[in-house]
Amino acid sequence: MKVLMVEPMKAPYTTELNNSLDNLQKAVDGYIQLLYPFDDTAGIICNEEGKLTGLPLNRALRYEDGTIYDIIAGTFIIAGLTEDDFCSLSDSQLDEYAKMFQHPETFVRIGREIVAIPA
Repeated sequence: MKVLMVEPMKAPYTTELNNSLDNLQKAVDGYIQLLYPFDDTAGIICNEEGKLTGLPLNRALRYEDGTIYDIIAGTFIIAGLTEDDFCSLSDSQLDEYAKMFQHPETFVRIGREIVAIPA
């Protein structure tokens, strides 16, 4: 399946992955967790324990107003979704998410707020 790979401190890139649990776990370096932050048929596959195991912080997830509500630790994958499985992203989805996560980010705490700075 054609997916978008997003590694810490690197630009996202399109790659082909075999849709098996072993391959997905290898790609994110651990047990997988699925997040649904988008309005369309795409989701984020990330390391379930990334923050707990100290993986590097990667990209922020934001509300529509730009406010950060979570930060993904470690490498993550954006894949298409069917009713019960993962699938390839469309070309337009690949473009949209590559632009969304184009710039690596560094995170700084200022008071009670976490700020993302393009790296």
